[in-house]
Amino acid sequence: MIDGEQLKRNILDDMRVELADEFDKNFDRKAFFTKKWKRRANPNAKGSLLMVTGTMRRSVKAEVRDNGVRFTSAVPYAAIHNEGGTGTKPVRQHTRTSRKGKQYTVRAHTRKFTMPKRQFVGDGKRTQEIIKGVIADNVADFNMQLSKFIRK
Repeated sequence: MIDGEQLKRNILDDMRVELADEFDKNFDRKAFFTKKWKRRANPNAKGSLLMVTGTMRRSVKAEVRDNGVRFTSAVPYAAIHNEGGTGTKPVRQHTRTSRKGKQYTVRAHTRKFTMPKRQFVGDGKRTQEIIKGVIADNVADFNMQLSKFIRK
């Protein structure tokens, strides 16, 4: 017989699995469910949008915590891609060749950038629909088990 605590654990574990799968699909959709990501500035850049090597996609982890599911990434740039915003990027010292063929050294410095929001993990209408569906399915299973137990 399933009890209330087991029902809660089942719901949270199913939420973890379902949401992790849907958030992963956002990389294929190039959207947060149906909200398309802004196109990249450089159309000749390598790889798919947000997936040059797949490191960020693979870094997204989900775990059941207390009364919810928490999604994290160990990749430092995941948050700025997911939420958008401004930041700075270090530029190492390097050499360049001018149009006239002269070589010169570019000193190390930082460059400011603005990253458009390309959300792949988070709360939204579709996220809430998935959560409600998981809860409804688990409660229905619980009710079915309970009715079998009562009949005995």
